[in-house]
Amino acid sequence: MSRYSAVLFDFDGVLVDTEWAIYQAWRRTFETHGHDLPLEIYTRCIGSDFESWSPKTHLEELTGRAFDWHDLDARRQIEIRAGLEGTGPMPGVRGLLEKIRDHGLPTAVVSSSSHQWVDGWLEKLGLVHHFHATICRGDAPRIKPAPDLFLTAAGRLAVDTRECLVIEDSLNGLIAAKAAGMQVWVIPNRVTSGLDFSAADRIFSSLEECAAARPFC
Repeated sequence: MSRYSAVLFDFDGVLVDTEWAIYQAWRRTFETHGHDLPLEIYTRCIGSDFESWSPKTHLEELTGRAFDWHDLDARRQIEIRAGLEGTGPMPGVRGLLEKIRDHGLPTAVVSSSSHQWVDGWLEKLGLVHHFHATICRGDAPRIKPAPDLFLTAAGRLAVDTRECLVIEDSLNGLIAAKAAGMQVWVIPNRVTSGLDFSAADRIFSSLEECAAARPFC
């Protein structure tokens, strides 16, 4: 791992499989109102926010009506949390983090999600002690696909951006990390597997495969 000075992890879909439950909740919302929400459309907002593409705006355009999003959002959050009940870290997370720790490299979580969401999960799963920093929405002027969150993380860890390895699962995250001048390894999941990750430095099928890669150790 001598070629890297730090390893930066996305959260949703990389450390915890949250994205499928979120997508399914959105899809049920669309189906309730007579429309489907194909993955190839929904993935436009994965890793970012609704500034890049909004399922809310899309549903209103499809139906020609406005919705009480405060009420719908509250119901959807209940569905998401129910769908994630009992969820643990992605397979290989703990082993990979221990391997990185053994090599003495600092780590950070870099996510477009909120601190409440990310920090809550890290505490719940007992992963928080593995990370030297957690950079989330609000810690930088812009979120992914802008590079700001990754640049903030590099500054927080006092490392050169060119020596940072980023582990991502989304196209918006890949674009952001590359714009920050970082190396990017992508691990697609069942939500993002159809995206074009050809700009990534390496693509892996799982964190276990990632941990076994050379020159990672």
